[in-house]
Amino acid sequence: MTKLSVNINKIATLRNSRGGNTPSVVKVSEDIQRFGAEGITIHPRPDERHIRYQDAFDLIPTIKTEYNIEGNPIKKFIDLVLAVKPTQVTLVPDSVDAITSNAGWDSIKNESFLTEVISEFKRNNIRTSIFIDADLKMIENAVKTGADRIELYTEEFASEFEKGNKQAINPYIEASKLSHSLGMKVNAGHDLNLDNIHFFAQQMPYLDEVSIGHALISESLYLGLENVVNMYLHKLKG
Repeated sequence: MTKLSVNINKIATLRNSRGGNTPSVVKVSEDIQRFGAEGITIHPRPDERHIRYQDAFDLIPTIKTEYNIEGNPIKKFIDLVLAVKPTQVTLVPDSVDAITSNAGWDSIKNESFLTEVISEFKRNNIRTSIFIDADLKMIENAVKTGADRIELYTEEFASEFEKGNKQAINPYIEASKLSHSLGMKVNAGHDLNLDNIHFFAQQMPYLDEVSIGHALISESLYLGLENVVNMYLHKLKG
């Protein structure tokens, strides 16, 4: 069964917009796991505009499932991961000013750099995954870096699926098969949501984990809003 890791960045975004500690990323992390999710993902960025580096430490005693920290492996990020020692680190080539991740690694041009970074994490017994497009050449070269897993960047699939193009899954199926044959497990993430996740998971062979944040938190607002509004109305009438 494919594991669900929930990215809680958007909870931190909401907290930071007001100051204080509401909503609490620690409390939300506890609840998400209590509800059945098998992992928590955070993606700290250098400007700490959502998840703060301190959050990564505060979450340590809370996470009883899998702890995944993703981000661009600049020195500050590498030092954070080595200090926290999560279950998994996912390397993402996002620029400092990126709103969200928008491309996978070029594992050919960056082979030497990735190999060096990954070897350091593996020496510290941290499972490594690299964010990558459904490009067979890039996946074939990714194994040379020593990565334990790849995380397939699924924005293109999600965009095409929304238009009704179910054939968009095919490159991801081939990518998953190749990764499995090379001994790397397969994660996936970006724009997966309630509309496309069942199809994606059913079609994909060897899918070990999905990481979902923006859609899941947004859908939680939509699907839970009626309940909260009615709770307020009930208390006002009481």
